[in-house]
Amino acid sequence: MNSNSKEEFFMTDDELVQGCLQGNLFAQKCLFEKNHRKMLGVCFRYSPNKEEAQDVLQDAFVKVFGKMNTYKGSGALEGWIRRIVVNTAIENFRSKKNRFDEDIDAVENEIKSGSSVDEKVNADDILNFIKLLPKGYQMVFNLHAIDGFSHKEIAKQLKISENTSFSQYSRAKALLRKWLDSENRNVMRKVI
Repeated sequence: MNSNSKEEFFMTDDELVQGCLQGNLFAQKCLFEKNHRKMLGVCFRYSPNKEEAQDVLQDAFVKVFGKMNTYKGSGALEGWIRRIVVNTAIENFRSKKNRFDEDIDAVENEIKSGSSVDEKVNADDILNFIKLLPKGYQMVFNLHAIDGFSHKEIAKQLKISENTSFSQYSRAKALLRKWLDSENRNVMRKVI
């Protein structure tokens, strides 16, 4: 069936869940189509490139379909899927060695003095700057500032101390502030 089929838009979340539980490939496809763009955006925040984000998304949806019987319907289906996607991104992150050992000095050395530019910061600048953070800082910043995890939850998920989570977050914010300063923004755009 055509991926633009209007039939998929008439399926409720309950119908999609029931179809997935029955192994209905059309229901699985519809659930994926309904959610993949938002969830790819989540994956992209936690991945260094588009290819890895797509791999994380694929792994996450395999888990979604495999764990569908655990969805109780008490909350939004999208929120339940998002939690699986974030946890899959965390697992992917943990599987990479030395992510927290990145040297912040290497990143800070990319900042050179530039002329003062009075420009408005836009969302693309912020997202691009977040991508420049060392991977450990990036992960903690995304989990805390964007996805609302507490430092205790982050520490448990990433198998680090709460103090490390708080420290990584504070350093990430300090770097972002520095990069978003109008004097550095123009120079940082060249790095991106």
